[in-house]
Amino acid sequence: MAGFRIGRGRDNNRTPQQQQRPQQYGGAPAAPPYPQQQWPQAQGPGPGHGHGPGPGGHGEPEYFGDPYQQQPDPYGYGAPGPAPSGHGGHGGHGGHGDPYANTPGHTTAFSIGEDPYGNGATYRAGASTAAPAGPRLTWKALLSGIVLRPGPTFLQMRDYPVWGPALSVSFLYGLLALFGFDQTREEAINAPFSQVIVSVLITGTAFVIGGLILGAVTHTLARQLGGDGAWQPTVGLSMLIMSITDAPRLLFALFLGGENSLVQVVGWLTWLAAGALFTAMVSRSHDLPWPKALGASAIQLIALLSIIKLGTI
Repeated sequence: MAGFRIGRGRDNNRTPQQQQRPQQYGGAPAAPPYPQQQWPQAQGPGPGHGHGPGPGGHGEPEYFGDPYQQQPDPYGYGAPGPAPSGHGGHGGHGGHGDPYANTPGHTTAFSIGEDPYGNGATYRAGASTAAPAGPRLTWKALLSGIVLRPGPTFLQMRDYPVWGPALSVSFLYGLLALFGFDQTREEAINAPFSQVIVSVLITGTAFVIGGLILGAVTHTLARQLGGDGAWQPTVGLSMLIMSITDAPRLLFALFLGGENSLVQVVGWLTWLAAGALFTAMVSRSHDLPWPKALGASAIQLIALLSIIKLGTI
């Protein structure tokens, strides 16, 4: 009975194999239930360091193969780079790259200013996506092109500012717009000449400022909808469209009055023409489909209808 251990409880920390293994005293230890793996011994210095002995020198395990050797790309994600140098037996303790770069499940670090995707196209706000379709048009070709060939004209002028024609045409339109309404025309006729000059100049300036604001709104909406056009051509062309399309109605209104039925019909027709030109201009200038181009021009069209065509404000 002296050879047995007397104790209470049970050692729950032992594995089932240890619990089933009988206690042996005074003899050789029991064999493990599974074979132990033997690490082969190296014949020379280990690859982990280029200046020390193998696993026996520092107590480190021996690894076979070069961990910093060039890794193949099994999935064709990119050609592997040259094997980095400077670690262990390959040149001391210098820096080395990631041996698993560009392999599945791994990423590559890039330096600041480096393009990791090569010559991929990158969208940049405000920059033209293509070269200009042609040279800058003269003001005569521009005005006639908006009426006769709007599509090619807007495409050709999408990269050129048109401030000269836009400001001059809008100001001239504003000078005459004062006489397109019955009440303002009667007041101007009965007022002193100096007062008429001041009223005309104020009206012309107001139309220029209003055209700039409405054109900026149209450009902002186009950019919000995914457009990539520049703001100067968009604003200038919108000012020209607003003035040119209302010129026929204004011509009839100067002699027949703004409340005449013919003037109203002409006003509706020219308003529809303005909507078509606004849509074509925004579509060509911002590379947008026509529904989005029409939506970007909606506020300017509503303002044009309320202020000029119907004369409600």
